[in-house]
Amino acid sequence: MDSIVITSLTVSLIAISVIFTVLVILIYTIKLLVRFIPYEEPPAQKITSTALPKTSPPSVSPDIISAITAVMATHLGKSPQEFHITQINPK
Repeated sequence: MDSIVITSLTVSLIAISVIFTVLVILIYTIKLLVRFIPYEEPPAQKITSTALPKTSPPSVSPDIISAITAVMATHLGKSPQEFHITQINPK
């Protein structure tokens, strides 16, 4: 074989072995970190009835709410009576 082909194959094998060696080191580093520092789920926030507004803001008219409800019902394939829109945040 030509020396250029042998050199290019050698460089390719070295590059691939370096990449997989680094990946294996990363995998075991992550496993070690998970063992020493386990993930702790943050406590769930309690939703109170006072936190959510019962009605929509006065800037949203009932016609807009009914239109949004109809569009969502059509999109979800459900009846408009099956769900209730509780909050609209205009942007």
